[in-house]
This record gives sequence, structure tokens and C-alpha cells, in this order.
Amino acid sequence: MLTTAALAPSPSPLIDRLPPVRGRYTANAPLAAGTWFRVGGAAEVLFRPADGADLAGFLAARPAQVPVTVIGVGSNLLVRDGGVPGVVIRLGGGLASVVVGEGGRLSCGAAALDGTVATVAATAGLGGLEFLSGIPGTLGGALRMNAGAYGREIKDVLVEAEGVDDGGRVHRLSPSAMGFSYRRTDVAENWIFTGAVLQGHPKDPVVIKARMAEIRQCREDAQPLRTRTGGSTFKNPPDSLRAWELIDRAGCRGLRWGGGAMVSEKHCNFLLNTGNATAADLESLGEDVRRRVAEATGVVLEWEIRRIGQPTGISGTRGETVS
Repeated sequence: MLTTAALAPSPSPLIDRLPPVRGRYTANAPLAAGTWFRVGGAAEVLFRPADGADLAGFLAARPAQVPVTVIGVGSNLLVRDGGVPGVVIRLGGGLASVVVGEGGRLSCGAAALDGTVATVAATAGLGGLEFLSGIPGTLGGALRMNAGAYGREIKDVLVEAEGVDDGGRVHRLSPSAMGFSYRRTDVAENWIFTGAVLQGHPKDPVVIKARMAEIRQCREDAQPLRTRTGGSTFKNPPDSLRAWELIDRAGCRGLRWGGGAMVSEKHCNFLLNTGNATAADLESLGEDVRRRVAEATGVVLEWEIRRIGQPTGISGTRGETVS
């Protein structure tokens, strides 16, 4: 007699297995519109915590083996076309405050925009933080990569950072404990920064705002700010080499790939989505640039743009230079 084996029950959707929170869960949440490139797939579940305590509670209670990925405002991020499995956390309003305290210190949530931190400091007559007006993104991302511009980095102004480990435990870290180096920190990747205290110093607000205006103009003149881009694509190598110079030397300025991925003519360390590029187009173009630079100069460029999620395949074979 023929028998039919019982079918194993399908696992319940991830969102149904997550712990209660005060924030908000969204299943199969599109991510492309929240990134500067405007490409990429969906998050299996998107979680927007109400505040730091809500985030810590989630991390402490989430099912084991559920992957967690944190994103900011998507300024230096490439979400791959296959989407991001597990839970994607986007910090929001409950962690976006910037409060001026005593002694020239600012207490900032990790979701605060770098430009907002600089503006609040300027209004309070606190200098030393003007460089943040030239860095797109949030403070949490700036802490993770020791972001810097115009001669200063986060490590130069940090008093204390706050982070939550993957078990939901809250930690306060001194600058020395952060293990800062060029565009990185030694803090474990699975820790999530929730805030920081930054140090400013008294300065004439008029002078501060003039410097911020100068920084904005420098960025406008040198970078393709009004296009779909992800900011600086590759880290500057050691020995005072600049990534854009190496890319230019390898003949990659204006290089194109697929449905609209392009190396910027204005600043060739920027990749652009000029049409209907996919994340695969952009990543493939970046890898082609790395290959060409290595062949031409012997230098292997390291990605600065953070790439997350699952690829759906590499598009094409080589980029084309369009005159």
C-alpha cells in the first residue's frame, strides 16, 4: 500500500517569531527608497525601535541565529538586489536628539544627522564640530567608521560613546576603548551604537557658520551631490595616496556599466546611478574599477561604501569608457 509522508509544517514568518517591542516591525520592507543610490531589495523585517531601551530589549529577546543589520540614512550604503535576510534595524526619532550640556559638551543620539550636530553646536557657539557638516549620514555611522573630513575625525571630538551588544547589554566606551584608526573602529561589528557625547569649545557663532558655509561650498564644487550616489566609494590607501587619483590614473573616469552605473566625471571616487542601474551594476562597476586600478598601479582599493544583503548575480563582464 502506498503511503504519503506527512509534510513538515512550514516555519512561521520571521515577524511572527520576534519579541514584542514598543517600536514598529514591517515585513518585506523595501529599502531602495531609503538609500542615496535608490537601488536594492527589501528587508525581511524592518525594525524601528522607539528608543535605546526598546532596542536593547529586542536584542536580548530575539530568537537565536536571527541576523541583525543596522542602517542609517543610506548615504554610504549599497543594498544588494536580493534583499537583506533577518532583521534590519533603522534608528529613528527616539535616538536623534542633540542636547547641549555643560562644559561645551553635546549629548547626541546615534540617529542624529551629522549636519544637525554641527548646526546645533554652531547655534550654541561651540566650535570644533564644523567638519561634521561635510559628512553625510548619522552619528552612529560616523562612530562606526571614524568618519572624518577637512582635517578632523570623530576620534578628535569624542568624549564617550554608548553601544548595545548583541545580547542587549549597554556599554559606555571611552575614545581609547573604541580602538579608532583610519575609517574604522575595533568595536565588534554586532554592537550597535546608540549615542555619544562630543566635545566642542567656545567660538564666535559667526566664525563657525562661515566655516560651515565654506565646507558646504567645497563639497558642492568637488563632489556630485545632486545625483544618486553613495559618497566616497573606496578608502584612501596608506602612504598619502588618494583613491580618486589612482582611479583617474587607471583611466576609469566616466566608466559605465549596465543600466546606468557610472564613475563620476566630477569626482571619480564616486559611483553614480544615472538611470536604471541595479545594485549588481554598481557593485560590478566598483569591482571593475578595483581590478583596473590594481593592474595599472599595483594598489588594491578597499571598499568604503558598505554593501549588505544578498546579490542576485554579477551583471556584464567589463565596463565601458564613454567619451
